[in-house]
Amino acid sequence: MKMENENTQQIKEENATTEELDDTVIGIGTEEVERLKPAEVEIIEVKIETVGKKNSKKAVCECKHPDKTEVVKVGGVKYEDSTKGKLVETGLWVNKDSEGLLRKGSGLVFLLNSLGATNIAGLKGKKVMTVTDEKGYLCFKAY
Repeated sequence: MKMENENTQQIKEENATTEELDDTVIGIGTEEVERLKPAEVEIIEVKIETVGKKNSKKAVCECKHPDKTEVVKVGGVKYEDSTKGKLVETGLWVNKDSEGLLRKGSGLVFLLNSLGATNIAGLKGKKVMTVTDEKGYLCFKAY
């Protein structure tokens, strides 16, 4: 019985090694990553997620996109910063001021203002246009 267990273990190790070797010799593919095109989406849910090493809070919107049956998550915004005179891309970071309110001038507040929402929960049910950010991902258009 012990001999059987040792043989079984050896076969498992050989198979694992063979599978690992197969992965090391896989070539480079030619398929491009499928990216969704910018379109008007409907925000169906908003969640606050903790992300990164600093455990920062970020609003992430689950949206219906016309080209996809599954929910699409959007956590960024592109807006025009008049003080800088250019378009700015940023995450929907939940930054608060000294009074515990959402920080004026943040990307999240630009999005809220552009959609006529007074708080994060007010985003639910809103329809908003998306654009691509510099990495090719969808973000909300707030300009």
